[in-house]
Amino acid sequence: MRSKEQASSLKRFANLLLTMPTVLSARTSEIPAVGLAHASASDSSGPETSLSVIWQPQGEKRARSSRPIGSTGTSARRSPAQHHPVRAAEPVSTIVGTARPWQHGLKRAMDFSLALAALIALSPLLLTIALIIKTTSRGPVFFKQYRVGLGNSQFEIYKFRSMFTERCDLTGVSQTTENDPRVTPIGRFIRKTSIDELPQLLNVLKGDMSLVGPRPHVAGMLAGGVPYEELVANYPMRHAMRPGLTGLAQVNGFRGPTTDATKARLRVEYDLEYIRRFSIALDLRIILRTVWTEFLSGSGY
Repeated sequence: MRSKEQASSLKRFANLLLTMPTVLSARTSEIPAVGLAHASASDSSGPETSLSVIWQPQGEKRARSSRPIGSTGTSARRSPAQHHPVRAAEPVSTIVGTARPWQHGLKRAMDFSLALAALIALSPLLLTIALIIKTTSRGPVFFKQYRVGLGNSQFEIYKFRSMFTERCDLTGVSQTTENDPRVTPIGRFIRKTSIDELPQLLNVLKGDMSLVGPRPHVAGMLAGGVPYEELVANYPMRHAMRPGLTGLAQVNGFRGPTTDATKARLRVEYDLEYIRRFSIALDLRIILRTVWTEFLSGSGY
């Protein structure tokens, strides 16, 4: 009798081992990104609208792009390409993309030359802002804070100080909100026009940052009230490239506080999509779009 019970137990255990890979593979794709394709291509529950985050068109072109993948029409060339959605345990190779080493070398050369040219061209503006900050409130001209960069290493980021010194939060946990009382009068202007970010051109020269890439976050940054690492399984993958002065997420409207969990997830998805699709041409398009949306239009606070 005991031998029959043992045989029955072994059979159940063997069946469990056989079914476990299927269960695990299903669970590793259960991190949805709202508005994006889900990981399972075999789901037959119905048609699913999927948007790639690779360079969403603006205005009328943006509306055309929100069609299901596989649809046909005269504007098919303008429709976003399919992409890999955020999912748990995604291999690094699928995140880094197919860019050649020479492309990364060219990106670094472009970063250095453009950052140096921008610092020289903008030096009168930068000196004027520095003087106003120094004479209108007590404290240093620059705000320095440690952020997480390439390979999960930390570096010190530079920004024009836009808050009263005694109210600054060096940890970065307390995020800036609209009409934040901690912000100085000149700080409101430089934040709205993103001029406060221009000292990061020094970080680009040093090699800590790039002109384009995922925006650098403080360690332990909260999103939707929880650490980013808990909210998005693939969050560390965004550190596969140097952080950027601007990025694909920012030019598509995902900037500012990360209190909304859905928007926080989408921001990371844009970061990962940029890394997957990186090219010099895409960098140039993002830079031009940033000049228009941030420095000329003014969307910060």
